Amino acid sequence: MTHINLTILIKALSRDLMTLLLIVFAFVQAPVQAKSTSLYEDIKYKTVEIDGLDIFYREAGNPDNPTILLLHGFPTSSHMFRDLIPQLADQYHLVAPDYPGYGQSSMPSVDEFEYSFDNVANIVDKFIDKVGLKTYSLYLMDYGAPIGFRIATKHPERVEGLIIQNGNAYVEGINNNFWEPIQAYWKDRKAVNQGLDNDWWKNVKKAYNNPNMTNDEALRFLLTLGATKWQYTNGVRNVEAISPDTWDHVQPLLDRKGNNEIQLQMFYSYRTNPPLYPEWQAYLRKHQPPTLIVWGKNDEIFPAAGAHPYKRDLKQVDFHLLDTGHFALEEDSKVIAEHIRRFLANKNIASN
Repeated sequence: MTHINLTILIKALSRDLMTLLLIVFAFVQAPVQAKSTSLYEDIKYKTVEIDGLDIFYREAGNPDNPTILLLHGFPTSSHMFRDLIPQLADQYHLVAPDYPGYGQSSMPSVDEFEYSFDNVANIVDKFIDKVGLKTYSLYLMDYGAPIGFRIATKHPERVEGLIIQNGNAYVEGINNNFWEPIQAYWKDRKAVNQGLDNDWWKNVKKAYNNPNMTNDEALRFLLTLGATKWQYTNGVRNVEAISPDTWDHVQPLLDRKGNNEIQLQMFYSYRTNPPLYPEWQAYLRKHQPPTLIVWGKNDEIFPAAGAHPYKRDLKQVDFHLLDTGHFALEEDSKVIAEHIRRFLANKNIASN
C-alpha cells in the first residue's frame, strides 16, 4: 500500500469510499486465506516399516518446532486428528501414527502378532525412534492413554507435556456400567451374562433378544455399526454436527476379516492397564509434567470421574470439562486447539 500514488488514493477515496474499503479488506484477508490453505496442504501421509509392519502416520508442521505426538483411541485411528492437525501446524510439528490393526497400518492376524498394550506401546516406541522424535508432548485419548503412559514412564526425559482427552489412568474412570462385562471378560473369556444386568447392558440384551448373552457376544456388539455410531454421537450437544464420515471411515476397517478378533484381544489385554495405574500415578507425582485436560464430560465409556483424580497427583493441571461426548474433537476441535495453543505457549513449549 505504501507504493500506491497518494494522489490516486485521494481521488479514489473521493469517488468511491466503498470500493476502497473493499480493496483494503481484500489486502488484509488475502494472507490469512493463503496461510489457512497452506496449512491443510502441509499434511503428509507417510509409512515406515517397524518390525516388518507398515506403520502409517500423518505428519504436519516444521520438524524444528516443538512436537506433539497424537495417540488415537478405539476404534479409530489417526483419522480422529484430521481437523486438529491443520489448526496447530503453523506453530507445532504434529505426528499421528496408526497402531497395528488400525487405520492404514498393517493388520496381521492375532496368530501373527501379539495384540497387547505392551506390544503396541513397544511398536510406537520404536516408531518414535525411527522417525527421529527426541522430545514431544503427548496427546492421550482412550487407548492412547495406556500406550502413552507406558512410553512416558520409560522415557520421562522426553516428555515436554501431556494433553489428556478422555484417557484414563485411575480406577474411578472404569468403575461404571459400561466396563462391568469387560472386567468380567478379563477374568473369564467364556463368561456368560457376567456384568450384563446393569441398565446400560440390559438394553443391548433386549435389542438382541438374548437374555443369556455371553460376554464375548456382548463385546462383539461394540464392534457393530450401531455401537460405532453411538460412540461418536452419544453425549454430543448437536448430533447433526457429527459427520457420518466418522463411522463411514471406521466401520469398514472394523469389518475387515480378522479384525473383530484383534479388537477382542485388545479388550482382553486392557486388563493389564489397571495394575500399572499406581506406576503411572507415581510418574505424574515425581515428574509433574505440564498437563492439559480437555475431557468430554458426557462420555459414558470414560466419564468425567476419570478426569478429576489427575488433580491428586499433579500440583498444577490446566483442567477443562467440555460439554460433549467420547470423541470430543468431532464437536470441539477448535476449542481444544485453542486450549492446546494457549497451554503450550504458557508452558514455553512453543516455536518462536
